[in-house]
Order: sequence, then structure tokens, then C-alpha cells
Amino acid sequence: MITPTDAELRAIVERVVRRTLGEAPLAASPHPEQSEQSEQSEAKPMDATGDNRRGGGPVAIGADHGGYPLKETLRAYLTGLGYSLIDCGAASADPVDYPDFAYAVARLVSEGAAWRGIVIDGAGIGSAMAANKVPGVRAALCYDYATAVNSREHNDANVLTLGAGLIGPALARQIAETWLATEFGCGRHARRVDKIMEIERRFLKG
Repeated sequence: MITPTDAELRAIVERVVRRTLGEAPLAASPHPEQSEQSEQSEAKPMDATGDNRRGGGPVAIGADHGGYPLKETLRAYLTGLGYSLIDCGAASADPVDYPDFAYAVARLVSEGAAWRGIVIDGAGIGSAMAANKVPGVRAALCYDYATAVNSREHNDANVLTLGAGLIGPALARQIAETWLATEFGCGRHARRVDKIMEIERRFLKG
């Protein structure tokens, strides 16, 4: 029995997701390992400033006590990929309240001090709710490769929330890397995102 490599599995999953979303499939590569290395190299900085190739700014990351161990794992992993990070805490696994850290990350994104944000708590749901209260933020709870791609391509999500109690470190790394590397699809999706933001503007005007 032939066991596919991680790179081959990722290529298969990506083709399935694109077919599901009605998008043109990517051209098959005879060397999946080269494709994987190419994706990782795109996430590295353009220059010595530490700014990310995509977006040109740091990624804010935060977590409550339930998400602290996974935050530390992702912080090391994303730094290794070349992303510059702003760590908003928590600094330990001592009990804290997730809205504080979701707000800290979301505010940096809203104010333009961070390119994107990542927040981790036990389930990821409460942090998404809290972050989405901050004007200009589109936080998405993602739990697999497909939701990571969809939230970026279709919704232009600028904050990612993860549930440390629902996914393991390996999947979290894949989600975060995919989410940060995926471009917004624009086109018809831009019109729909504009409508989402118009709902927010209506309440801000009031």
C-alpha cells in the first residue's frame, strides 16, 4: 500500500475544496514537495524589517488560559515561517477572561497596527463574538482547511479564531498557515463583504 506524503495530501485536499467552491482546479505538480516549499517561502518577509510579504505588517496573536499552550506553539511556528508577531498575551495558563485578549487583538487589526489577528480560546466561539464587536473586524472561527480558505477567499476575514479544545497543534498550524497565505477572492465576494460592512456602518451612524 502506497502512503501519500503530507504535501500530496494537502494538494488533494486543496483540489477537493476548490472543486466544492466551484473554482478552477490548480495545475497538478509532479513534485508536491516543491509546491509546499513554495507556499512556505511566500510567507517569509520581503526584507530585514520583519514585515510579512503579504500585507506588510505584523500579525497580532492572543489567547486566554485555555488557548495559551496552542498560542505558544503557533507563535514559534509562524515566527519560523517568517511572520512578525505581536503577542497580546496571555503570558501563562493562569485563568483569565477571553474577551480581554480577543479585544486586544481585534483592536490592533482595526486600528491598522496589525495586518491580521489570531485569537485562541477553548472553543474559539466566544473570541469570535468579542472580536466582531470591534469596528472593521471580520473574525472567523475556523476548524479545518476548507473553512480557513473560505473565510479568506469569500469573506476577507482579518481575524482568525481557533478552539484549542477542538483541534490539535498539527491542524492548528495548517489552518493558521493556510489562512495567512490565502488571498481574498474579490469579484462577487467583494460586493457581499461590502454589504456586511454596511450593516456595521448603519449601527455606527446611530
